[in-house]
Amino acid sequence: MTSRTVTLLDVARAAGVSKSTVSDALQGSGRVAEATRDRVRAVAEELGYRPNSAARRLRRASTGAVGLHLPATATRLDYYMNLAFGAVERAQEDGLDMVLLAPSGAAGGRIASRVDGLLVIDPEPGDSAVPGLLDAGVPVVTGERYLGPATGPSGAVVCDNAASLTALLDHVTERGARRPALLAPSGSSAWATALRATAGSWGRAHGVAVTLRTVPFASTPAEAEAATRALLAADPAVDAVICAPDGSAPGVLRAATTLGRKVGATSTSSACGTTSASEASGTSGGNGRNGEGGRSESAGPGRPGGAAAAVGPMSAGLLVASCVDGTATRGAEPPVTAVDLRPAAYGRACAELLCDILADRAAPDTVRRHSWSLETRASTGSPG
Repeated sequence: MTSRTVTLLDVARAAGVSKSTVSDALQGSGRVAEATRDRVRAVAEELGYRPNSAARRLRRASTGAVGLHLPATATRLDYYMNLAFGAVERAQEDGLDMVLLAPSGAAGGRIASRVDGLLVIDPEPGDSAVPGLLDAGVPVVTGERYLGPATGPSGAVVCDNAASLTALLDHVTERGARRPALLAPSGSSAWATALRATAGSWGRAHGVAVTLRTVPFASTPAEAEAATRALLAADPAVDAVICAPDGSAPGVLRAATTLGRKVGATSTSSACGTTSASEASGTSGGNGRNGEGGRSESAGPGRPGGAAAAVGPMSAGLLVASCVDGTATRGAEPPVTAVDLRPAAYGRACAELLCDILADRAAPDTVRRHSWSLETRASTGSPG
């Protein structure tokens, strides 16, 4: 372990305890058994661990500030701006300033000398700045779980993204869709990974082929429009498009208009009767970065016969929904059904957990859950 700096995580792994236990043992704080404290100190000495100097300074005096790291695409998306405002507001209630970190990040020790803790939102394993932030020697709270191999955060606030997409898929099938498709986000964040996995598991459970087309994490409306046109041209039987990226819904609507698809109505009942997806399949229903814009696949088995096998005319209706609500969905024509992730409240929740950890009101490794709601609008109903 002499070829690089030994971290708290190295000591934790070697001692068979959590990172927070190592920190408490080396600082002489927390409720750590004496035998465990002795073992951790012995392991740290054997590995050549040297405490982070910035972290030591931070333990002696508060800087009165916390850092916020957002994805590189954040400035293009309303979601992250609303989240940031919520986080700033909550931090100020505890007398803390919020420092917005540059997307490229900085050396963890240098950051730790300026802030008491860090918020890292939607950490992507491919983001080179994240490992250094997680190992900066200060408490870190992530918005969504970090799926990479680096040091784990002190806490996390998570949404049930699988449940939100399941609700959308259930909703469009209840409104008559028989061949749903998902414009799925690229990348390996917890959100993107959960959506792609859920499309597959929902499709298998319902016997419905959910068509996946991967688009950039922060798709522009133009990119979403191109992906939707290609999708519908390749498979005219698609009768519902769920778009994941924030702000991409207007592009889906433009594609539908260009192709003569009436948004908010499907032709399923006239073409295939009114049988539900679960009845037709013989199963029971349940419950940015550069992407790969041209890749598509089925996320579940094709349904035997019935609506999935029929190819309707391009003039058939199309249901449209979004995984992220915002100005683009509410102000669209027609307004688009979407999952309201309540980003300002989410930012507040992340900042509140960090404040609670800093003030010893919450234990390290705390995970809290954030709620969402499904807002149904004209894009998945019959036009007036």
